[in-house]
Amino acid sequence: MKIAIAQPTYLPWMGYFDGMDQVDCFVILDSVQFEKHSWQQRNRIKTPIGLQWLTVPVVSRGRLGQRIQDVEIPAGDFARKHLRAIELNYRRAPYFDIYFPRLLELLRIEGERLPLVDLNLRLIEWFCQLLGIQTRLVRSSDLEESGRRCELLVNLCRRLNADSYLSALGSAGYLLDELDRFSEAGIQVTFQHYEHPRYEQLFPPFCPYASVLDIVFNEGDRSMGIIRSGRRPPFTADQAAVASMAEGKR
Repeated sequence: MKIAIAQPTYLPWMGYFDGMDQVDCFVILDSVQFEKHSWQQRNRIKTPIGLQWLTVPVVSRGRLGQRIQDVEIPAGDFARKHLRAIELNYRRAPYFDIYFPRLLELLRIEGERLPLVDLNLRLIEWFCQLLGIQTRLVRSSDLEESGRRCELLVNLCRRLNADSYLSALGSAGYLLDELDRFSEAGIQVTFQHYEHPRYEQLFPPFCPYASVLDIVFNEGDRSMGIIRSGRRPPFTADQAAVASMAEGKR
């Protein structure tokens, strides 16, 4: 059993789904502390002048240290603003008319408050459906495992009977120092190696690292094939250390 674990990102980038596509089970890590202005509440779309942030407002007053699963979106019109920005910048994209109506439904917020993780998860599930990803999704809050950092990751792997863990390269900085926890549990660790591919995109020049919305609106049913084209053999621990250091110098 091979798994990956990642926090629930808002409108994730394509590499998020490449990692998900490589494993048997993908754990949505919502039982850890929320960080304001993180990828959990924002992402970027392509515009004529480059990448533009879309940020979901959250209730934070009096909630220092809250877990991701407890973060709520306040009543307001953020969805209308996000949808308007998306429409303005993608209405000329080839597949906009096909996918935008469903996006509009998914971003519609009803009631006073909605958990941020619920919004992110229903968007992630929709993208999986569009891309043909059938990997099982599990919320860490449903597994009720404890621990910090690598201890928690190992406990989640054990709970799911995983013998292989695919980590994002961005986690190598702290994970490499505690690899013995995984080896003692009989879990092999590799690191995602992804090289962002180019694709048809509005408003040249090409800008990488936009939300997956960008490739979906521009490439439609070709999107998953393009996403997979950026996949490289996973890094070993030694390779990840070198690659992570190189990323840090950019």
